[in-house]
Amino acid sequence: MEQQLINEVLCQMIPHLSNDQISLLKNVLEGALIKVGGSPEKADEQLIKDFLAAKSLEGCSERTLAYYEKTIKRMLGKVSKGIKAITTEDLRAYLSQYQAESRVSKVTIDNIRRNLSSFFSWLEDENYILKSPVRRIHRVKVSTSVKETYTDEELEMLRDNCTEVRDLAMIDLLASTGMRVGELVRLNRDDIDFTERECVVFGKGDKERVVYFDARTKIHLQSYLNERVDSNPALFVGLRFPYARLQIGGVENRLKQMGENLNIHKVHPHKFRRTMATVAIDKGMPIEQVQKLLGHEKIDTTLHYAMVKQSNVKNAHRKYIG
Repeated sequence: MEQQLINEVLCQMIPHLSNDQISLLKNVLEGALIKVGGSPEKADEQLIKDFLAAKSLEGCSERTLAYYEKTIKRMLGKVSKGIKAITTEDLRAYLSQYQAESRVSKVTIDNIRRNLSSFFSWLEDENYILKSPVRRIHRVKVSTSVKETYTDEELEMLRDNCTEVRDLAMIDLLASTGMRVGELVRLNRDDIDFTERECVVFGKGDKERVVYFDARTKIHLQSYLNERVDSNPALFVGLRFPYARLQIGGVENRLKQMGENLNIHKVHPHKFRRTMATVAIDKGMPIEQVQKLLGHEKIDTTLHYAMVKQSNVKNAHRKYIG
């Protein structure tokens, strides 16, 4: 009933007002109705649902959508205001308090800021608010550090200590292609072209690209598939009945356990991706080609992944400078 009344007023005013003025009038009417008995909590809940639906349509994964929802709802629980009433000062105070209480890194705080920025920018684009309160909250500066990669010895230790052919094939595929773990678990058997040693993966935003694997990976993948007794089309499945498709958490937990058993620091899927990029650049592959292999839209992202070895910088200095 309330929304119907608002729509009737807006329809009558369309001939007399510009689009911006109509949007402003809509916000004023909604705010006035809330004050006389509306339900801001319910309205806010619907805004969050609409935002998540929009992000899902853009191709965001379930994991990303869950992170958006958790970030937004945690903030609303602390700020204790309706979404449209939240100010820049509210968000600055929230981020500062969250960092102090949780003692999280600056990277985590900036991730929260980015999520909130995405949400409020969407509200602005959809004319629910006039201006995003996150606009004046700048990116959190973080110190850059050289990210760890696997050494040749660590990779061989992981391979040699695999007790399952599946795990060996999984490690080889991650190491040789540099694909994301989310891309790995979405692969099906039919996606693998053993003749060309390649497969098509679907990355962020469901963008597809071709990745390539080496001969060792081909052999271990074929061995794994030949010993399978299930009919699941998924490339990687659980080791026990009902042999369900392996999920991201399953891959992460398996690798973490292997790393702990071998006393290798921080074994996780993304480290294989970073290692592949670093080795490729280290051996002279043009950065643009590495970018294409990794599926990055911006080359700056690729440069963050690939850290050139300091020993090669030293050798290059001696070669070119003296």
